[in-house]
Amino acid sequence: MIGIPGLSAVLAFCAFLLLFPPAAVPGTPVSPPDSGRSVFLVGEELIYNVSYATVNLGQVRIRILEKKTEQGRTVYAAQANIDSYKGVPFVDLHAIFDNLIDERIHSAWFRSKVGGDHGWDTVSYSYDYPNKRLFVLNRPAPGDGKSFNDTLAIELFYQDGLSLFFFARQEVLNRRQVTVPTVVNEKKGTTSFDFLAERMDEEIDAVDYPVAVVYFKGEAGFVGIFGLTGDFEGWFSNDDARVPVLAKMKVLIGSVRIELMKWKRDGWSPPRYRKEGGQ
Repeated sequence: MIGIPGLSAVLAFCAFLLLFPPAAVPGTPVSPPDSGRSVFLVGEELIYNVSYATVNLGQVRIRILEKKTEQGRTVYAAQANIDSYKGVPFVDLHAIFDNLIDERIHSAWFRSKVGGDHGWDTVSYSYDYPNKRLFVLNRPAPGDGKSFNDTLAIELFYQDGLSLFFFARQEVLNRRQVTVPTVVNEKKGTTSFDFLAERMDEEIDAVDYPVAVVYFKGEAGFVGIFGLTGDFEGWFSNDDARVPVLAKMKVLIGSVRIELMKWKRDGWSPPRYRKEGGQ
């Protein structure tokens, strides 16, 4: 039986990277977005099934809600909803992650809301890059703990929540290794990526053909929710959209699979793998 901490860890971590990803450090420039190849498409909706062995645990839904201008910069509003399935014994998990992501792909603002015993427990990050500060506001629901504020010193652009997800999508076709600064659980850490640019095929239940994907792997150099840390793998679509199709990671309860099950992106479907003369 998978207990509440195990399931919570799995689903929260899945929203975090759909396995995750990050921001720029000196000497590792980020590929600039453009109208034809940018991973941001307003209206996109991706839904993933999270499973452990043969047990389906829950869903993660990721959406790009809007594009707007704030303080002279272009940002995208993205949201992830994490929900356990009804009928999973002893588990009732619901969380919402909201992110404003700079078009250069780093976090501009982040908020998490997790359902607790007495309501929503909320944490928000507000970045003041010119003054190298990150403001953290922690607001538990009444009865779930004490509120607190904190300020972290930051020297570089940072990633959190969904900005990590989109960074990996932007970079997955580039063959390189990169370590990027990351904020998790109100603490600074790093995430390392080995973008191998290895083309291959993978099977998912949502389509009846092999999907053309690009494989990468990495390591979370931090301790996340319920002790999450260590290795992960990802398979993203081998096309301009670079949609995460499949991800695997090891957590305390074992190996977890995160698989694309539904999507809404104008003109897109998982690309078919062709062994000869194709992708």
